Amino acid sequence: MNNPAAYPARLEIDYPEKLDRFTTFFRLVWIIPIAIIFGLISGAGETVTNTVFLNEAGEVIKTTRDAVGGMASGLSAATALMIIFAQQYPRWWFDFARELTRFETRVGAYLVLLTDQYPSTVDEQSVHLEIDYPDLETDLNRFMPLFKWLLAIPHYIVLAFLAVGAIFAVIFAWFAIMVTGQYPRGLFDYVVGVSRWGLRVAAYSFLLVTDQYPPFSLD
Repeated sequence: MNNPAAYPARLEIDYPEKLDRFTTFFRLVWIIPIAIIFGLISGAGETVTNTVFLNEAGEVIKTTRDAVGGMASGLSAATALMIIFAQQYPRWWFDFARELTRFETRVGAYLVLLTDQYPSTVDEQSVHLEIDYPDLETDLNRFMPLFKWLLAIPHYIVLAFLAVGAIFAVIFAWFAIMVTGQYPRGLFDYVVGVSRWGLRVAAYSFLLVTDQYPPFSLD
């Protein structure tokens, strides 16, 4: 694809003219409540409980193990199965995945200092993320979910290096905000570009909303 802006997954974040130094300084503290909420919804963490029963002689007679995950922990695998075996992508399922991705992106944008707006679970705020609902007959090959994760490996490698650069960019931006109250525009565009690139790869290989191979572009 020659035009990244036409890709079925798009991300734009409004550039803030001024950022609050106080909330920026304590950002890792302020984000904890909403990060916990996101973790519970997405299944980012897993709780494992082991229960051991003893008889009168003190011998172990039964051990149980329970793992608790979030609603979205198997979202990608379940979507792949629906496309492969039923050639279906229910609209309500797509809407849930899109809204969860939007929420995740708002939390991420707040974490990396791109906005002062505390992440909402509902409102778009300054983070504008769009994902097009696919037409299964024309947009998706039912067997592609078996291979997409493999085909996306070059993107994973590039994104790993870009993510390291983004970490240093955010650290530098933190100091810049402490001094000037502004996020350097070049660093802002780079961090947003990495997020945009990651969104396109996620839409292709995990959300499975398109068979169009993601462009290697920050734009």
